[in-house]
Amino acid sequence: MQPKIRALGVALASTALVVTAGGVAVAQEGVRAEQPAQEIALAPIDWKPCDQLPEVECGTLTLPIDWAKPNGEKFGLAVARRKATDPAKRIGSMVINPGGPGGSGVSFAMFANEYFSPEISQKFDIVGFDPRGVARSQPVKCSIDLLQKAPSDYPKNVAEFDQLIAYNKELREDCRKQSGPIFDHASTADVIQDIDAIRRALGEKKINYYGVSYGTIMGQHYAERYGKNIRAMIIDSNMDHSLNTAGFMATEARTAEDSFQEWVKWNERTATAPLHGKDVRKLWKDLLAKADKGELVDPNSPDGRKVSTQELTGNVVGMAYGPAWKSFSQWVASLAAGKPAETPVDTKAFAAAAETAPNPFAAVFCNDYNVRVRNFGEYQRLVAMENSIAPNTRGSSLGHGATMGCSGYPEATNPQRPLRIRNAPKILLTNAKHDPATAYEWAVNAHRQSRDTTVFVTYDGWGHGVYDRSECTRTINDRYLVDLKLPRNGTHCAAVEPVDGPASASVDTIKVKVPAGPFSVR
Repeated sequence: MQPKIRALGVALASTALVVTAGGVAVAQEGVRAEQPAQEIALAPIDWKPCDQLPEVECGTLTLPIDWAKPNGEKFGLAVARRKATDPAKRIGSMVINPGGPGGSGVSFAMFANEYFSPEISQKFDIVGFDPRGVARSQPVKCSIDLLQKAPSDYPKNVAEFDQLIAYNKELREDCRKQSGPIFDHASTADVIQDIDAIRRALGEKKINYYGVSYGTIMGQHYAERYGKNIRAMIIDSNMDHSLNTAGFMATEARTAEDSFQEWVKWNERTATAPLHGKDVRKLWKDLLAKADKGELVDPNSPDGRKVSTQELTGNVVGMAYGPAWKSFSQWVASLAAGKPAETPVDTKAFAAAAETAPNPFAAVFCNDYNVRVRNFGEYQRLVAMENSIAPNTRGSSLGHGATMGCSGYPEATNPQRPLRIRNAPKILLTNAKHDPATAYEWAVNAHRQSRDTTVFVTYDGWGHGVYDRSECTRTINDRYLVDLKLPRNGTHCAAVEPVDGPASASVDTIKVKVPAGPFSVR
């Protein structure tokens, strides 16, 4: 995530939250059980060949902006369907979401045949949707001029902190003005009602669901509220919707530091690594010192631009999505030598994708998470914690940016709470041990809260997104989707040494076709 532009990718109950010492927001007793949303009459989706890819069908579902006012203002939810290639063996519909917040499920569905195995494409209608406020579904918009005036997410004093808070408030009001009421109704609590509307419009009694990264919050919430409408569900690379501000930032810092340490270990064990045989930790410490002084020059840049501390540390997180260890090491080696890398390195590939207008991040994330920093003193304490946990990455660029991007906002409409799934079938929950974005701790905690309904499978390797990491992970996912056969809870799939590739996706083709935020496969 770049600090210039905010990006990272219904609790109907009256819920009182208390914060534990472990940083988890816990609901107090007396919470009213959630009730299904009022069902409204839905017109059938008028499927037509997509303009971008005629072999896939596209359509629009007209839905209320505010589900509490079903007869009020409406918006068009964009959907796409890649029909099962073997209708005789069709099992049903699988709704998919690539995360974000801000990822396009329509684009994901268009190229889903390049992500899922042939067997899944044969037996399922794969249905993607652009969540409300995203891409083709009445996107949240903000003034580009204002987006480009964003102050740093790393204020140095009270005045700069106050400037950031004032900017956040100004940006929020601008986005609300540019976008209309959809801005206030773009939380995941709203989205899960749209998902069930998709199910009904498809004429399905039960749906299958695959959500990755931020798409796992959609899956978790849908299972809580509409569990009886699920045949099979995979939540891949999990969010933890129970953490308070300090807990969120601390867990993100730990997984960022882990990404750094895994990169160092790769250079140490790989004879062909660009930094093999060097003291990588000392080299990195020296680069950080130069960046802190404003003296680190990128020799790969034609204008000799300076590399900031935030760019240097943020690129650790970005490259770990793939992971892109080799190309990142080439770039670091060139920084240390003061010479361009022998192989051209595109450093933009390391950075978490920034949102441009449209800009749905705040409308979604800041209404799902009450992560707010109230004053400069609290900010200083949180930064000290980040630096203590993750001295080599100075915390996590994702966790820090998301938190500071929401500071100054009103309370979230869909705040953190424990995950309580009661009426759903067994759900497959997966996570990589060394995920740079959705920390492994998050998956452990999400499983702990849903242990009776989730089966937890760990990929012992690296990167963001588990489905296609190995034959083991793909087979487990496919057998569950097709046959409803699950492995033993606590199963581990061995790590597979990754081939250096794009920094921010587990699937090369999907990466360039699915707009995204930090919590997505990108």
